Amino acid sequence: MAAIIFNLFVINKSGGLIFYKDYGTQGRLDTNDSLRLASLWHSMHAISKELSPVGGCSGIELLEGDTFDLHCFQALTGTKLFVTTEPGTTGMENLLKTIYELYTDYVLKNPFYEVEMPIRCELWDLNLALAVKKDGKASLVGR
Repeated sequence: MAAIIFNLFVINKSGGLIFYKDYGTQGRLDTNDSLRLASLWHSMHAISKELSPVGGCSGIELLEGDTFDLHCFQALTGTKLFVTTEPGTTGMENLLKTIYELYTDYVLKNPFYEVEMPIRCELWDLNLALAVKKDGKASLVGR
């Protein structure tokens, strides 16, 4: 059974939303809600590192809710990628790492991209869609 991905977010190290993608109609957010969620997640992730009783904690990696799961990957650069999925979805860590590799290859190596700014790269969009479709455990819904 394929997992359903609702949304994908990319947040820069300052907490600014630099990329957002909806997949389907369930979980769709308007622009203001997506900005608020990204900002809130950045803050919660930072606070969780400080409050963790375990030394060396890197922040929240999975938030499980009744109607969704939020999977997060933070790169050493401070960039955070997270997806919201249907509850109980597994294997998103590998997908998020693959998406980060695409980010480094098609966004950061693009000479016209300004770091920390919103992502507007056609090759990123194309390869992102291919990576999500190719992942054996995930499929796009809608769009």
